[in-house]
Amino acid sequence: MATERQLEEGIRSLLASRESTASICPSDVARAVTSNEAEWRALMEPVRQAARRMMAAGEVEITQGGRVVDPTSLKGPIRIRRARG
Repeated sequence: MATERQLEEGIRSLLASRESTASICPSDVARAVTSNEAEWRALMEPVRQAARRMMAAGEVEITQGGRVVDPTSLKGPIRIRRARG
């Protein structure tokens, strides 16, 4: 299973490979870290946790419906994008 650091690096790498205004789905990160179907699904919550840590550090923003949301009360699908300050 991927480590916290690998997941955070996966988020950084995917965001760096996209337009500066683009966002990514946690499943993009999970699939980039492993090709095993069962394993990437198990990584979904750890990716969300990595995004929360990175948001707290000011690196990324977590959005739903294009709006930045409070990472402590997430429910449903999210997107991750670079922090726009």
